[in-house]
Amino acid sequence: MSATGQGGLLARTHEGEPGLPRGRTGLPAEEVRAAQRERLLRAVIAAVARTGYGELTVADIVRGARVSKAAFYAHFTGKEDCFLAATRQGGQLMIDRVAAAARLLPAGTSAEEALRASITAFLEFLAAEPAFARAFYIDMPAAGARAVRRIEAAQHNFARLNRAWHERARHDHPDWPAVPYLAYYALAGATTELIRAEVRQDKIGTIPGLADPLVALHLAVLAGQSWQSPG
Repeated sequence: MSATGQGGLLARTHEGEPGLPRGRTGLPAEEVRAAQRERLLRAVIAAVARTGYGELTVADIVRGARVSKAAFYAHFTGKEDCFLAATRQGGQLMIDRVAAAARLLPAGTSAEEALRASITAFLEFLAAEPAFARAFYIDMPAAGARAVRRIEAAQHNFARLNRAWHERARHDHPDWPAVPYLAYYALAGATTELIRAEVRQDKIGTIPGLADPLVALHLAVLAGQSWQSPG
């Protein structure tokens, strides 16, 4: 999965390429360390997407990153540490993408269109980063207790974002119902399961097609609207 187009930018590996130049004619030590870490974060996503987390080895990661094992252990304590750092980075980039989409909306955008823009940006990010999507939705649950806690934290972040959007929207739509926090958390879980089903069936490229049903689901719960999604 070395080609960017196959796995996304978060899974671009350097297998078969030269290692990092260093010394008098190469890069300064700080830049080498930063580049090593970035290579390792991308290589672990690519390796997990290819072999699954259970079969993953440190050798797989360093081979894709084109760094030494010594360099790996200078950054991470083991494969779990590296994997969690990579998924944390990917998750932050995903949040940044959604936030950027919200900032680009013109003044006066309706609450419904703002919701659609955020959900669409989220789904398009996953479609563009299939290796990360597979690692996060398929391998994370099997990667141990720390990874499971990370998933739960991500769902709570999703729930809080939904709550913030809903509270703002209710200023313009006082007829929309107030809902408990568990409703936002349930929507986060439902979204996760719908996406996981698509990833499990190797339909990552069609994940943006979930925008209509997800928008309709959110509006049914948070705006009391009847289901309007086609199909």
